[in-house]
Amino acid sequence: MTESSKPDPALAAGVDDEALKKAEAYIEEEEGAANRMTGWIAGFLTLTAVVMSLFHLYSAYAIVPTQVLRPVHLAFVLFLTFLIFPVARRFRHRIMWWDWIAALLSLVIIAYAIMGGDDFNDRNTMPETWDIVLGGLLMVLVLEAMRRTAGWIMPVVTIGFVLYALYGAYLPQPWTHKGYTLGRLVGQMYMTLEGIFGVALDVSSSLIILFTIFGAFLQFSKAGKFYIDFSFAAMGGKPTGAGRTVVLASFLLGGPSGSGVATTVTLGSVAWPMLQKVGYERNAAGGLLAAGGLGAIISPPVLGAAAFLIAEFLKISYLDVLLMAAIPTVLFYLALFLMVEIDARKYGMGNTVFAKADSLWNLTRRYWFHFVSLISIVVFMLLGYSPVLSVFWATIVTFFVSFLDRDCALLSYDLFRGRGSVWRHIVDSRLVKALEAGSVGMLNVAATCAGAGIIVGVVTLTGLGLKFSSIVINYAGGSLLLTAVYTALVVWIVGLAVPVTASYIICAVITAPALTKLGVPDFAAHMFIFYYAVLSEVSPPTALSPFAASAITGGDPYKTTMQCWKYTVPAFLLPFMFVLDSSGQGLLLMGSTKALASANWWSIAQVSLTAAAGIAALAAGFQGWMFIRTNWLERTLLLVAGFTLAYPGTFYDLLGLGLLIAAVVMQQLRGKGLVAGSRVG
Repeated sequence: MTESSKPDPALAAGVDDEALKKAEAYIEEEEGAANRMTGWIAGFLTLTAVVMSLFHLYSAYAIVPTQVLRPVHLAFVLFLTFLIFPVARRFRHRIMWWDWIAALLSLVIIAYAIMGGDDFNDRNTMPETWDIVLGGLLMVLVLEAMRRTAGWIMPVVTIGFVLYALYGAYLPQPWTHKGYTLGRLVGQMYMTLEGIFGVALDVSSSLIILFTIFGAFLQFSKAGKFYIDFSFAAMGGKPTGAGRTVVLASFLLGGPSGSGVATTVTLGSVAWPMLQKVGYERNAAGGLLAAGGLGAIISPPVLGAAAFLIAEFLKISYLDVLLMAAIPTVLFYLALFLMVEIDARKYGMGNTVFAKADSLWNLTRRYWFHFVSLISIVVFMLLGYSPVLSVFWATIVTFFVSFLDRDCALLSYDLFRGRGSVWRHIVDSRLVKALEAGSVGMLNVAATCAGAGIIVGVVTLTGLGLKFSSIVINYAGGSLLLTAVYTALVVWIVGLAVPVTASYIICAVITAPALTKLGVPDFAAHMFIFYYAVLSEVSPPTALSPFAASAITGGDPYKTTMQCWKYTVPAFLLPFMFVLDSSGQGLLLMGSTKALASANWWSIAQVSLTAAAGIAALAAGFQGWMFIRTNWLERTLLLVAGFTLAYPGTFYDLLGLGLLIAAVVMQQLRGKGLVAGSRVG
């Protein structure tokens, strides 16, 4: 587990140690059970991780050729993975001889590829014996790195794709292909930029690690603590204060991190006592915390790792991806805010008083600079910088503004005053810890990206994506609605087994063509797949965010998962709006800054307001409560209104609005009747 993923002990008042240990176990399930070393080994691993971060910060500013950057990135990842993550739990907290062999062998294989130069790449269709041997070993090492960091499921899925490439000739139509030899397969995976060193690893080496370093700088400069304290101060004192605090803090805390589980645990360790105090039962509180954590994956400025892959697959700027995510993010948090408003009425909550909460003015006056760090990435992008340079300079900004407060400084003030050992000040500084956490915190994602490169390579080699899309369209009878439903189901099913990043990569290459064949723009198809891939975070058996939340609240993991679905389902019907009709693409702000310049703003406002009304209807329908408890007729009207408003088209919009107005009128009349009856009584 990385330091940046752990809940801050200073924030965890009110949550017992056993609950935190359980929550940390779920983080380990996502990030792997890491060794905790001491002595010179710990110093060596820290030094290696710091060098890795510094190398990638250098590569962001200087020019490092792609053929060097991706292999060197993978060498760092594999080397650290085999030394930090044990082969099995019983070997934790010690490095065995086979770990050293695997780590050093990784370096040898990568060095062989880099030193081979252009000749090495040119012979990928007819590799030599040593090419096949070392390439085959690299594939095995990548599979083992994935197993150590993320469990067995992703390696097994990857092996299935490899077997498909080797033995596809023996499969029935329409799945069959000519089949490929081991040498040809290894050449594709090891000796080109279309396999292990493909798009996924490119994004990992050039963007994901930089954003992870940026998130670690925020964490160790105490920006995360400020965002939570700010939310407490801004939202306290009202019946909805506890729920609103969770929603606002999850956005501020999760936006820069992009990690659902880490956000859930960090926030849950602070917010659970508060939620319990105002009347949330354990499962409902866990569901709200997990839903807030889920928002971290879809919220700018970072989103999840898959968002960087969207930009690379579509060959668009990351700013365009942020633009596409803006309105859906607002609507997601609107759904959560509406849910907590209803919770306050449903559970009869009282006013919330937060002990020891500083005033909003004092917090903002002292720590305002943390907001500068948060928005600096977007500012640099708007100034025309590339995403890589934007996050690089945002990290530099975070480093310097941290010195505006002694408690937040990434280097001790005593270092500049010449007090004590310079070396000791640097080694013990938050800066070194942040650089270490930035590298170690993305090892599981990088290993998954390398493994996903094998899958993408197989799909490219065999043409599986086109075959699969034809099968989906045939089953759907050419219907766009059914194709979208089938695609969502496929993405969801894949997401049951693998993490968000892997789920998106797999489905982007095998299911996106089905949507684009039926006229859906590629940016809408990929965002549709991304949002349903995110559901893997809250879908058993990989529902790590709700399971982690239940560990903190003491609730039932599966009941907590269902509560989380209740909070998030309204927002996850939105993707159908921008797939089924061109007007719905206004929710994605037309997919780019160029398209937005000539867009119909009234159409964008109309579809956004329609979506908001649909979310409000679904929120009330799923909760069974609006102004007062709904009866069966009102609840039916609300749910039908929500679904029809989510289906694009003037007729469906008018029908949905009519049903929503009818439900509101019935609620108002019944509410007045109840008040009058109580007065008479």
